Order: sequence, then C-alpha cells, then structure tokens
Amino acid sequence: MISYEAGAEFAAPEVAPGPRNMRQAVRRGLKGRCPNCGKGHLFRAYLKPVQACSVCGEDISHIQADDGPAWLTILIVGHILVALILTVDGWAGWPMWVSMAFYPSLGMVMCLAGLPLAKGVFIAAIWAGEGADPKLSAQ
Repeated sequence: MISYEAGAEFAAPEVAPGPRNMRQAVRRGLKGRCPNCGKGHLFRAYLKPVQACSVCGEDISHIQADDGPAWLTILIVGHILVALILTVDGWAGWPMWVSMAFYPSLGMVMCLAGLPLAKGVFIAAIWAGEGADPKLSAQ
C-alpha cells in the first residue's frame, strides 16, 4: 500500500510504469479525470487540482499548469467570438447596447466554461510528457 501525508492509503497504481500515452492522457484530462487511470477526479474545486488520484494514488501535486490554460482558453474563445461578432453583427441589426451587453457576457461564460477543460488538458499533457516528474528532476 502507498501512504500519503493525509493518512489515506491507496492500492498500487493500476497502470503499469512505462511510456505514457499522450492522446489518452489528454482525453482523460479534458474529461476532468486522472491522466493515469481515467477514473479519479482531477479537480477538487473549480480549478483546484487534487494532490493525488483517489483511485490509483498517482501524485499530481507537483504539476503546475501556470498560465497555459488561460492562454489556450483566451485564444480559442477569442477566435470563436470574433468570428461570431463579424458574422452576426452584419445581418442582425441589433442596437449597439445589445451588442455591448451580449458579446462580453458570452465571452465571459465561454472563458469560465473552457478554463477547467484547458487546465485538465495542460495537466494531463505535462503528466504524459513526464515534464514535471519529481523523480526525473531529482536525477
């Protein structure tokens, strides 16, 4: 059994050590699941990652996504929103105040919805690339 600081005990990881599958890990991260087993939750709150997976015990506390998720979210939302504004404003004929209220609100909702997805993708990609593996950086 693997024991962690909080006193919780976990069974040995279900996934055998070896090369990590990037595509599978990113898909699991997009779903908000553990990149190792795909069963445990990746977040304990809106954007707060767990210390370790509750199912397999994989430690992800050392992975820092930093500004990557915000950058990716703004990049995607910005492209969608600009295309939508250029398309809809041409034929909708809305008053200016409607556009000034609708588009920023839509942008905020899209950013708030996309940020956890992007953070899950970044955490999973970093995990799969073993870029933040404390065992590797200690060598």
